[in-house]
Amino acid sequence: MLQTTRAVMLKTVRHGDRSVVLKAYTEAFGARSYMLRAARRGRSSVIPQALDRLELVVTEDARHEMHIIREWRVELPYLRVRTEHARGLLLLFAQEVLYRTLREEVQDHDLFELVQRTLEQIDSSEDLNHLPLFLLLRLSGQLGFQPELPIGNVEHFDLREGRFITGRPAHGFCLDGGSSRAFAELMRADAVGDTPLLRASDRKLLLEHLLAYFRLHVEGFGQLRSPEVIHAVLH
Repeated sequence: MLQTTRAVMLKTVRHGDRSVVLKAYTEAFGARSYMLRAARRGRSSVIPQALDRLELVVTEDARHEMHIIREWRVELPYLRVRTEHARGLLLLFAQEVLYRTLREEVQDHDLFELVQRTLEQIDSSEDLNHLPLFLLLRLSGQLGFQPELPIGNVEHFDLREGRFITGRPAHGFCLDGGSSRAFAELMRADAVGDTPLLRASDRKLLLEHLLAYFRLHVEGFGQLRSPEVIHAVLH
């Protein structure tokens, strides 16, 4: 049966001379793998690029793991990502994070809309410095392990339990006092829609801590390749 859905392209894998397997996160079906026969333009194959925002016409068959793309088009072209270096690198970071986390093969409208809003912010926002942090923080909420907002003065954030605590836990997976206060500021700013006033050094540490938080809570998340590049371009 043919179905139409919006989708975000996560990754492509070459399959023979003319076909690719496209890993996508769709609005209607969640994570999906599709076979796409690439069109030719001269000597090049025409296929979607990383995190393209697409409209797909697909064949969905519950008897098969691999589905077929019959038609596709870019629904929302990027205006600045492909020409501005920092935005392109931030999109690469988002692609790594989303590919490693968007795995559920079920419809999740709120999660799909979060992805769409994040990609639009990468393309259009004038403040890029906090976007990697907000991506991870907001994604953790949609995936079910959102940190608890701090109450009162904070000492340490427990990465394993996802909450602020008094004293240091025995297991050692926690933020020090300075990073905990910076994380609390980030969370409070996000809750009310403000821009946090974090130093570049604080943002760098928080990014490393949030990635560690994801490694604790997302099986197989692993080490990303892009964070050092992000540190170099987002001051």
